[in-house]
Amino acid sequence: MRILITGGSGLIGHALTKYLVQKGHHVHWLTMQKSSKNVPDGVQTFYWNPAEGKIDDQCWNGVDALVHLAGATIAKRWTPNYKTILLESRVVSANVLYASLKKVPQHQVKHILSASGTAIYPDDNKAVYTEDSQVQSNTFLGTLVQRWEAAVDQFSKLDLPVTKVRTGVVYAREGGALEPIVQPIRWGMGAIFGSGKQMQSWIHLHDIVQLYAWLLEQGHAGVFNGVAPHAVSNKAQTKMIAHLLKRPIWLPPVPRWVMKLILGDMHELLFNDKKILPQRAMDLGFTFTYPDAQKAFENLLP
Repeated sequence: MRILITGGSGLIGHALTKYLVQKGHHVHWLTMQKSSKNVPDGVQTFYWNPAEGKIDDQCWNGVDALVHLAGATIAKRWTPNYKTILLESRVVSANVLYASLKKVPQHQVKHILSASGTAIYPDDNKAVYTEDSQVQSNTFLGTLVQRWEAAVDQFSKLDLPVTKVRTGVVYAREGGALEPIVQPIRWGMGAIFGSGKQMQSWIHLHDIVQLYAWLLEQGHAGVFNGVAPHAVSNKAQTKMIAHLLKRPIWLPPVPRWVMKLILGDMHELLFNDKKILPQRAMDLGFTFTYPDAQKAFENLLP
């Protein structure tokens, strides 16, 4: 299979690329970098600049599937200007991809997979969300995800199956969200946020890579929750990490208002409260290597 990936240099994209190449698939990257630095062996690169509407239409040559992972990181202070970047990096990039493929007369693309976000679900400490849940969040991130998915859904106009992977917090050794969580605890300065009861839906990098590869190879379309089967509370997560690192948790809980002063709107990432199930993946037979946080942290923490 020949697969075109955007966001290939990111956490998920890089790990997925390496895995697909190892399995014998051919991978194309769309990249804004004109050099081949940090590009894995066996990957063919093509230039694009979504903000300027530029894309090398040759990127589609022989491609069977698109994996769209591009998007500015949410782990940065959300100023008004950066909120625009967060939105446009997802919506505009999807629009550029759609416009490009639409004008390729004899492409062989059979499947569109795109990242999405669990922020589409509203906070609710009593609800359990599956892919069939219809309620949607009206927060900034919730609205961003809705517009992101609408942009990706355009590909269905080309009679292509579309898959959206609503991804939770990704835990990995290589980067992402885990180290900022672990570092204060490692220094003996860890603390629970708020009540600590808020539920975090997460996934190990290994499992999200396996999920994407499985979706590509099986051809499943529709919405999939890219999360582990067992969400974890902030309190339980903090205590697990502290135990594995042999560090005490002695500081009092940090109130929400304090983190809002420090992080602005981005503080919502620490206080999200939603329990999400990967129901469709489980029903279709996907197996998680790291279904619970304890097993994941044992694997990821030194």
